[in-house]
Amino acid sequence: MDFASIVGIFWGVAMLMVGNALEGGSVKSMLGKSAFIIVIGGTSGAILLQFSIKTVMAAVLGLKDVFLGVKLDSEELIHQIVEFARRARREGILALEKEIPNIQSPFFSKALGMAVDGLEPKTLCETMETEIASVEEEWKEKSEVWEAAGGYLPTVGIIGAVLGLIIVMGNLSDIERVGEGIASAFVATIYGVGAANMICLPVGNKLKRIGKHIARHHEMTLKGVLLIQEGINHSIIEEQLKGYLDEKAREKYVSAGG
Repeated sequence: MDFASIVGIFWGVAMLMVGNALEGGSVKSMLGKSAFIIVIGGTSGAILLQFSIKTVMAAVLGLKDVFLGVKLDSEELIHQIVEFARRARREGILALEKEIPNIQSPFFSKALGMAVDGLEPKTLCETMETEIASVEEEWKEKSEVWEAAGGYLPTVGIIGAVLGLIIVMGNLSDIERVGEGIASAFVATIYGVGAANMICLPVGNKLKRIGKHIARHHEMTLKGVLLIQEGINHSIIEEQLKGYLDEKAREKYVSAGG
């Protein structure tokens, strides 16, 4: 679980409610069925116009990764690459062929398989770098959907507020309900601005960061495979791959016997 994402969204909404209560407002004053339909419906229509359904569905499913997290064990990957490097130096790179089916990462499995098959390092590198670029682009598209929603929501919220005011101004004869009607009209603005800045834009940025993290993990994997293919000593490979870890992860790796 990505507790930062879970705590972040609930904390933001809770503080909004607390602030509203301190100002003398009520939860009921922040609810509005028509405002919700206008803001969410209008924004989703704009998103579907801008992106394909496939991209939108991928972005929605990306919420799972935002809240559940993406598990990438870089320390374990280094251990595995170093062990493969030892075997390759001792028995030859063909000895790693039987290990390929046991590798859980499809990227690692594909890269090592190409190395074992004797593909030229330059060709292997170009092939896998293309795959890394595709992964980055895929996550970038997911993030763009949420960022676009964050751009449309405040504007659609203003449209909802204006529509509410038009209705109120058309019924000025019932002066007792004018204040209530104006307050309800601005609920759409709250929905638009709140959803954009507390949900959509943060989710978009989080998906972009996840994509970069996965791409860096793949870059480390590719670097390790290329070094194994070159026959570099396992201790040198280990030192080079540790450079991909942040300070905390590097300390954890060393304390675990790396």
